Amino acid sequence: MIDLYYIEDDPDIAYAVKEYLERKDFKVTICNTFAGARLALQARVPSLVLLDWNMPDGRGDSMCQWIRSNWKELPVIFLTVRGDSSDIVSGFRNGADDYVVKPFELEVLYSRIRALLRRSGNVANQYLSCDEIMMDLNRRTVFCRTEEVGLSAAEYQLLLYLMQNKGKTVTREKILEQIWDVNGNYVNNNTLTVTMKRLRDKLDQPACLKTVRSVGYRMVDTI
Repeated sequence: MIDLYYIEDDPDIAYAVKEYLERKDFKVTICNTFAGARLALQARVPSLVLLDWNMPDGRGDSMCQWIRSNWKELPVIFLTVRGDSSDIVSGFRNGADDYVVKPFELEVLYSRIRALLRRSGNVANQYLSCDEIMMDLNRRTVFCRTEEVGLSAAEYQLLLYLMQNKGKTVTREKILEQIWDVNGNYVNNNTLTVTMKRLRDKLDQPACLKTVRSVGYRMVDTI
């Protein structure tokens, strides 16, 4: 199932698109404000975003810029009544991959979505996120509240393992085995304790990184 976010404040249009695409094996999440869309994107990156221009809390071109500044390869299609050439040019300049003017045929929208996904692949697999922490696996970069954070190799591997197991408690022994002992190198518990402290400090003591006393650690969304 393909995960898609539709940022649209008109419920009739939003649910018509949702109903149609879900029959085509899409999972559609409707966001009726930009604020809600930002929270949804920070919690989980979809395979594609459909974006309206006129919203109660802002303009689509600004939202598209924000998306593109955080997820460079995430496919974005404008879906809007604004059909003037200047609006279309502005949409592309601000990072859109396609531009569809309302009213539109659902079959045509579906074809455009499929074509864009064929070109871009499943971008959602490139990113891992928890609360305001996001990892770009292709670039091996980490962001906290949209600011890039420099991590050591050990800190990056520790965060990656925890993010890949988000929602699960992982024991200290399993972390040591997976991250360090895989190369046959012996390390003690103090190595993990020190690395975890440095990671937490660099990520500004994130609430989503939990300590499970006497067991290990767990990453879990809190916002």
